[in-house]
Amino acid sequence: MSLTATYRLGTRLFWRDKSMLFASVVTPVGLAVGLPTLMRHVTAQGAANATALAQSSIAILLAITAFMNITVALTARRDQLVLKRLRSTRLTDGQLLLGQIASTATQTILLIAACTVAVRLSAGVPLPVDPLAFAAVTIAGSAVMALLGAAYTAAIPRAELAAAYTMPVFLVAAVSAGAMGPIPVPSWLRPVLDLLPTTLVVDAVRTGDLLVPFAALAGWAVAGVLALRLWFRWEPRRS
Repeated sequence: MSLTATYRLGTRLFWRDKSMLFASVVTPVGLAVGLPTLMRHVTAQGAANATALAQSSIAILLAITAFMNITVALTARRDQLVLKRLRSTRLTDGQLLLGQIASTATQTILLIAACTVAVRLSAGVPLPVDPLAFAAVTIAGSAVMALLGAAYTAAIPRAELAAAYTMPVFLVAAVSAGAMGPIPVPSWLRPVLDLLPTTLVVDAVRTGDLLVPFAALAGWAVAGVLALRLWFRWEPRRS
C-alpha cells in the first residue's frame, strides 16, 4: 500500500458516498452557482453583484467541500475503526493523513474551477484576471481547510455529531466573506474575521494581493499540523 493508494481510496470513497456527495458537492455548488445567477437577474447592478457574490461563494466551497467533508469522513472512519486498521499497514500516520487531505483538497479545487466556469456561463461573471494567482490561492486555501478539518475531528465526540459541529464553521466562513450578503458585524470582530482562511482566500481573489494571504495561510497550516500531532485520535474514546 502506498501514499498514492490512500489518495485513490479517499477519492473513491468521496464519490461513492451518496449522502456526502449531496452535502459536499450538490449543496455548495448549487449555492456557489445559483446565488450569483439569481443576483445577476434580480438586481439593478446585476453583473457587479453577481461577481462579488461568486467570489464570496468560494468561502462556501472551502467550508463545506474541504473542511466539512474531511471532518465528517475521518470522524466516521475513526468510529468505525477503519483508521485503526489502516495504521496496521506499512504507511506512516503522516502518509495516511496526507493522502486523505490531498484527496479532499483536490475535490475542492476541481469544484471551485467548475463553479468559476459555470458562473461565467450562467451569470456573466468574468474569469479571473490572473489565472495562475487564482489557482495558487485556491489550492493553498483548499489544502489548509482540509488540514484544519482533519485536526478539528479531535473536538468531535462521535460521528453522529460531526455535521452539526461543522455547521458553525460554515456559517462564520460564509458571513465573514460576504457569501450571505452584507450582514453587519461589530467593528471589533471584523479584523478577527479577516484572518480566517476562507476570508483570506476570498480577499486574495478580489484584490490579487497574495503576500499577506499566503503568509497568514502558512500560519494556519502550522497550527493545523501541530493540532494533528497533539490531539488527532485514531480510534474512538472508550466510555
